[in-house]
Amino acid sequence: MDYREAIADLDARRETRMLPDLSRILRLATLMDDPQLTYPSIHVTGTNGKGTIARVATAIACAHGLTTGLYTSPHLLELTERLSVCGQDMSTSEFSAEYEHLLPFLQLVDRESDERVTYFEALTALAYLWFADRPVQLGVFEVGMGGRWDATNLVEGDVAVLAPIALDHPELGATVNEVAGEKVGIIKPGKVAISREQDADALEVIEARCAEMGAELKLEFRDWELEDRLTAVGGQSLRVKGLHGTYDELFLPMFGEHAARNAAAAIVAFEALVEEPLGEETTRGALAGVRWPGRMEVAARQPTIMLDGAHNPAAAEALAAALREFFTWDRLYLVISVSGNKNLEGIVAELAPLADVAYAARNESERSGDALPIAERFGAEGKPVTVHASVAEALDAARAAAGEGDLILVTGSLYTVADARRALGDPLGDV
Repeated sequence: MDYREAIADLDARRETRMLPDLSRILRLATLMDDPQLTYPSIHVTGTNGKGTIARVATAIACAHGLTTGLYTSPHLLELTERLSVCGQDMSTSEFSAEYEHLLPFLQLVDRESDERVTYFEALTALAYLWFADRPVQLGVFEVGMGGRWDATNLVEGDVAVLAPIALDHPELGATVNEVAGEKVGIIKPGKVAISREQDADALEVIEARCAEMGAELKLEFRDWELEDRLTAVGGQSLRVKGLHGTYDELFLPMFGEHAARNAAAAIVAFEALVEEPLGEETTRGALAGVRWPGRMEVAARQPTIMLDGAHNPAAAEALAAALREFFTWDRLYLVISVSGNKNLEGIVAELAPLADVAYAARNESERSGDALPIAERFGAEGKPVTVHASVAEALDAARAAAGEGDLILVTGSLYTVADARRALGDPLGDV
């Protein structure tokens, strides 16, 4: 089986509807002799920031000598970005070989079930298998959506990490309480839960789940915290009070208080796993090397082009705050495309005050919302706005209008960021 054949089989599974049901992934794991239980794991959920936490925790674990697999989603340009070991993405040849190994199990479960194995279930099963085959000494898993019924929720979850919980996917609930009820499903009996600061309703649900599971809760500002944060060239300098030590003069090449506090959560998650202080120099080196494409990624200068995957009001609020803190500009040109099921009004409310001109577009994802409602929302905010058939077209228009001292912000979805990266020739960021 070559890579194209593997991707074709996987892509065909997108048509299978997602159900609140772990039966297929459980059957797959059982048939494969539970590869996900052959290594300890850190499991990360939340509405915003879970990807940053997962990536930073992986970097710290690798720096401390543990061969660590990272499974995250979505990808920007290539599917294999979702699976990596210590910063090295899975190769296409590894993917095709591993998928060929997995395929007979997929086909068996397909025949046994009323519904075929879904795209995400198949990819998660492949991550379970690949990490075991490497083998890794630690797996770090970012939840795809929710937690309780997510395909990643078969891992041991030695440490569960909860990034801030807010409203996002309507499938998870109409209130923060309901959404939290889904996400706390990753907290396992007798394990440890690390939680960022939470809405009062979410915290109540987290505390109840920990009590029910006999899990130990380590809460931001009570048990650990980001003690200090200073802006620096290309990022920020941090001091983190952890569970077992305090770590000073940490340079994080990411922007914003939200990124700093998520990095602190990652440090604490690894502390909780190893149950001892971390090496300060080792931790400094790990953080300094972190790169997270599509998250306040500076893709070009003069004018500055920034790419960020903010896809809900909370993420847009954090983006706006970080921009005001770290950047200056003459005029801001906003290129925006948002998925159809997102809170468009809330996103626009956070970003419109920054924008001098908006360029509304539809991205290439099947989940993309139409550009016209975006334009109407910006128009209602009194902002000049134009409608474009694609992100690439909108970006071209913004670049034609912008001067050297201006800022072009591309946001609304990671799918929007991916379109922009392709249009720009896949920039590496921080140029």
